[in-house]
Amino acid sequence: MGRGTPRIGVYPGTFDPITLGHLDIIRRGSKLVDRLIIGVATNPSKSPLFTLEERVGHVRRETAGIRNVDVVAFDALLMHFAEEMGASLILRGLRAVADFEYEFQMAGMNQQLNSAIETVFLMADVALQPIASRLVKEIAQYGGAIDRFVTPAIAADVRARVARNGISGSRAAVQPAESGRGR
Repeated sequence: MGRGTPRIGVYPGTFDPITLGHLDIIRRGSKLVDRLIIGVATNPSKSPLFTLEERVGHVRRETAGIRNVDVVAFDALLMHFAEEMGASLILRGLRAVADFEYEFQMAGMNQQLNSAIETVFLMADVALQPIASRLVKEIAQYGGAIDRFVTPAIAADVRARVARNGISGSRAAVQPAESGRGR
């Protein structure tokens, strides 16, 4: 990025678990800033599979090879966290039109809170667009293969947690996607 004040970006999320889609956005986003802070959010409304400390550890492990990335837990309004970190931009990944509508509204609200912090959107890689943490957890809970959506270490972590918690569903209860009743 060069001279002057370092450009700091914040990429917030729950990362429960961190997926290949998240890692793609992190790798690409890290090239746009001098320092990219991955903000791992507490979000009890999402019923996380992993604790905040575990999620921070997972993200640190999975991003260890990216030189300008730091991982920080936060439990605050995103704009307050971004201000505290000295960020000039918030990085968000987009997978589909539904993501855009939600993110567009959030970006507008965030701009009202602090117009000096820009929101930058990156489109997910086409091959990674369908990946969502919620779906990864659901697939794992029903005994499905998640290896195409997360790193091998995260796949092992998810399988171990699902087994430890005794979380599983009846395979007969899974509604096929083609039924028109997506899960």
